[in-house]
Parts: sequence; C-alpha cells; structure tokens
Amino acid sequence: MTQPVTFTNVTKPPSMTPPAAMLHGDPCTLVIFGAVGDLARRKLMPAVYYLAKKKLLADQFRVIGVGMDALDDEKYREQMRAALSNTDEVKDFDEAVWNDLAPRLTWVGGNLTEPAVYKALSAALAGIESPLPAYDRNRLFYLAVPPAIFATIVKHLADSEVCPRVLDASVRPWRRAVVEKPFGHDLASAKELSRVVLGSLAEHQVYRIDHYVGKETVQNVLVLRSANAIFETLWSREHVSHVEITAAETVGVEERARYYETSGVVRDMFQNHLLQLLALVAMEPPETPSADAIRDEKVKVLRAIRPLVTHGTTEAVRGQYAAGALKGKDVPAYRDEPGCAKTSETPTFAALHIALETERWRGVPFFLRSGKRMAKRWSEVVIHFRTPRKLMYEPVPTETLAPNRLSLRIQPDDGVSLSFEVKMPGAALALTPGIEVQEVKMDFSYADAFGTEVHPAYETLLLDCMIGDATLFTRTDEVEAAWAVIDPLISLWESGRGSPLTFYAAGSTGPAEADALLARSGFHWSPL
Repeated sequence: MTQPVTFTNVTKPPSMTPPAAMLHGDPCTLVIFGAVGDLARRKLMPAVYYLAKKKLLADQFRVIGVGMDALDDEKYREQMRAALSNTDEVKDFDEAVWNDLAPRLTWVGGNLTEPAVYKALSAALAGIESPLPAYDRNRLFYLAVPPAIFATIVKHLADSEVCPRVLDASVRPWRRAVVEKPFGHDLASAKELSRVVLGSLAEHQVYRIDHYVGKETVQNVLVLRSANAIFETLWSREHVSHVEITAAETVGVEERARYYETSGVVRDMFQNHLLQLLALVAMEPPETPSADAIRDEKVKVLRAIRPLVTHGTTEAVRGQYAAGALKGKDVPAYRDEPGCAKTSETPTFAALHIALETERWRGVPFFLRSGKRMAKRWSEVVIHFRTPRKLMYEPVPTETLAPNRLSLRIQPDDGVSLSFEVKMPGAALALTPGIEVQEVKMDFSYADAFGTEVHPAYETLLLDCMIGDATLFTRTDEVEAAWAVIDPLISLWESGRGSPLTFYAAGSTGPAEADALLARSGFHWSPL
C-alpha cells in the first residue's frame, strides 16, 4: 500500500463556532499557596490571564498569592507580569488585559506551616470581602506546593476558620481547595492523606486536579461517543480489536530529579494521566450527566482492571533512557542527569498490557505506554477496529487491508482522525481482478476548525472550580482505585523482581521489549 492520503477540514462551519456566552465564574478570591513557584508562573497565572481576557471572571474576582518570599503587592505583580511575558502558554500578550488584572493581585508572606500566615491571610480576605454581600464571599484555595505539606495546609485552613469544613454543597459562600497530583506516593499514603484531608474538609470541597483531563480532546471522548451513534454502537469488543494510549515526551528529567528518583514513570504518568484516559475511554455511559454519575462509572472501570501482577509475573515493560540524540543535539543518559544516581533503577519508560473484566471490553487488550526523551512529544488514544469478516469481492484479501482506526490526538495538535479503505482511481471495476485499495484519513483539528489558539488546560479546570463542576476532578475512591491498580507492579519492580530494567536511546521510540509486548498479541504500536 502507498502512504495514507489525508483530507483535512480547514473550513469553520457555523455550527462549530464557539458559543458567545460561556459559563461565568462565581465571584471569588483565588488564594494560591506557592504563588511564585514554577506551577503558578507557568500554568496558573496564564490560565487566570486567559479567563480575564475572555471576560469569564467576575468583577469581584481577586487573587491572593501566599509564599515565603519577601514581597509586597507591587513586587508580586511585577513577578507575575514577567512570568506571563516569558511563558510559551501566552500568545500575543495584551497589555490592557494585564492592566485590568494586576490591581486584583495581593501578596501575603509567611511560612505555610505556621499559624501566623493564616491570620494574615484571614485579614487580607476580610479586607477584600468586606464590600461584598455575604453570598459572594467565595474562596478557592490552590495548593501549588509540594505534596508533603498538603495535609498541613488543609489542617491550618480548617483550624483557622479560613476554610472550614462545610457538609452541605449548596451552602454559599462556598469554600473549595484544589490539590495537585501526586495525591500520595502509594495506596497506603493516599489513604492516609485522604483521612487527614477529609478530616478537615468535606469531599465536595476537595478538587483533585489532573491537567490532562482539561485538554480539549480528553473532554471530547465522552462527547464523541454520546453525540455520534456511529461511534457508540461500535464502542465494544464486538468491533474493537485493541486500544492504544500513548503519552510520549521529548523532555528528560530536567530539574525534577529529586522528585523523579522516588517516583518514576509509573507513579508520575500512569497512576493519574493514563489511567484517567483509560477510564474515560472504557466507562459505560452514565445514567445522568452529573459529575458523580460520571465519576462512578470511571471508578467501575478501574476496579475492573485485571491484576497487573499474577504469581510474580506481569505483562509490562520498564525502561530507562540512555544517551542519544534528539532534535540534532546529544543528550545525556538519565543516570548522568544532575541529581540522578549513577546506578539508578528508576524507570523513565513503561508499557503495560491491561485487561478489563467487563462485558463491553472482555478480551480487548489496552496497551498503555509513556516515556521521557522519546522521538516526539505525542499523546493520543487510538481505537483499532476489527477487520471485515467478509468482503463483497474476492480480489482483495482481508489480511491486506489496514483496520479502521479512530485516533484522538491530545497533544500537541488536538484533534480527531479516522482512517478507512477506499478504491484507488483507475479503470478496474469493483468486481474484477486488479482492484487496488488505499487507506485514507479524514482529519479534524481544533485549531483548523475553530481558528483559535488552544488555551491552557488549567483555564478550563480553574473555571470549573469557580462554577462548582467537579466532573473533571478525581474523587477519593477513584484515586485509591488507581493506586490499587499500579501498587503491586511498583512493589514488584522495586523489589528487583519482574521484568528487568531495559535501556533505550534518547530520541528513540522506546525499548524493543515494548514492541515485543504488542507483537505477542499480533499488534504493533502506532508510529509517533
């Protein structure tokens, strides 16, 4: 077969125009702990900036930055202005938007583990909220800090009455806290952290964030199924042969060696991002479109995953990047990165074969892979459909046909593509020998279709927090179900048993053992 031909829709139909009126965030004060850290600079402030640019923030919206740095309001604003100017997240910086946003930023300094900073925070909140009616004095607390102090901050927030425990989700003004991943280091620590956090706050007040699910294509998984009968009717083992989920990165460990050496790729990517994607793809349609109904179905998927370790063996591959070349530049091996042990056994790549014990997916393998220093930055879900059982004509053997594939691209080019077979142009008739069949692809790109830049995932997630929509956030039982899936595998590998650590050259597509994992089932990975 020749190379696939791609037909791309570059016209924006009227029906694809984004709605002029979107849900407006509730009036609230956003309190960011760790407000001048990397996450706040690179992700949170760009998200706030875009919400302001789209006029999705209430007039009463304010930001209080909290941290240990010796700053005042003006210095804090200067740092955030510089952060917005230097980040790749913001395109075509608009000075007018910043001039409207800057006066809304306030700084509170102090040690986040000491009660004094919460007294100062309480006073700052009182000053901001005093002109507002009581029902508009909403507070959103974002913990952009190391996981080790999550519980300490939450306890101080509750004890100081800055963010008390509220059992009724309908009560206003509301109090909510956003917690970044990782939520725990393993199942035991996740349960302990949940015990402490839920001892201070109610479940509905805790928003555990995974920025992956804020991406357009991830959110589109459910819409693609429910709004298109052609897909939902085929979304099962009768029509799907296997599913791939890939999250490939070109970056290495960068400046995260201290964290990554105790984490590795399975904790960093699979426990949250990839299992979130698997749950969204494999879940049953919920009875209602409510946040809890959707999250209930996701938890059912995680609990239906067959154990990854059986009698000390596992269908999984782990690897670590060696020295290589990427984008024309030599890059060091993981063990030569600053902060990494010279004999480190930390995996930077993993590939898993996952089986689900559900009626819809029994017998359909799900292959998940993620790695650092790979050939391309590429994240996607690929649904591979089965080949036809019988053709209308005999000249083309079934085995020569490429199975139809539905690809959901998550990054860097958000979109959806569908491959299928067509007859090549020529004199041969459909029922005569000599017919040639060609794979072609219909492609949808968010950027081409809507003509707008793709904004940060945190923009969507922050707005959802202000609205009170918890659909895209993980609940306690979901976090613990995900840890229960991967904990046995991590324990096996950390004990030195199971599949050995393999090495792959930086700039490659991963170790050869990952290819063999699929080959045993008669499949191969889609190219990056």
